Amino acid sequence: MTLGIIGGTSLLFSKIPPLEKRRVHTPFGNAEILSGDVMMLMRHQNGLPPHRINFRANLAALAIAGVDRVVAFGSSGSLKKEIAPGSVVIPTDYMSVEDIPSIHDHTIDHVRPELSQDLASQLSRIIPGSRLGGVYIQTRGPRIETLAEVRALATVADIVGMTVASEATLACELGMAFAAVCTVDNYANGLDGEVLTYEHILATSRSNRHRTEEIVTGIIRDLG
Repeated sequence: MTLGIIGGTSLLFSKIPPLEKRRVHTPFGNAEILSGDVMMLMRHQNGLPPHRINFRANLAALAIAGVDRVVAFGSSGSLKKEIAPGSVVIPTDYMSVEDIPSIHDHTIDHVRPELSQDLASQLSRIIPGSRLGGVYIQTRGPRIETLAEVRALATVADIVGMTVASEATLACELGMAFAAVCTVDNYANGLDGEVLTYEHILATSRSNRHRTEEIVTGIIRDLG
């Protein structure tokens, strides 16, 4: 059994274990992974913004490398006042307001959440104080959501991001158990009365880098 970790904005400033770079060829394009006792993939390779990420190549590369469990780190915004910045949420359902990429373009089926439940429960025990449950909603990016969009999204979801729903769908299509560690780096735009900027998101990720490193270390130790 091989664990795969997907890193994003929340890992930009964190130290990661020494791993060997490996380029994997897939039917959907090439992807670079970091290979060792675990497989790690940084989704924003070469500075790609969310809407330009080749999710199909990324998840296919992990599957080809033998990964059967995926933990994705995602920077997210809170849509609820009670989910404060600094929280860690492990969502148990996902949705998107944009098209979700698919490996099985000609198969009508459902994403099977049972593939994720056990892994999500394990993560909640590894990460003290984390919140298990809730809905992650994905927007296209790269722009931050408008005030009106935030009000609408808050009626159906708890946190918002730009990547994890696509990864959850593809992982399940490829038979890999999936769970996400969503660091809540801010309230969604306007929820706390301030205008959200990308610089603010980066600053929060930088200030929480040591906690993120501890979470990654714990996941590798206990699940890798």
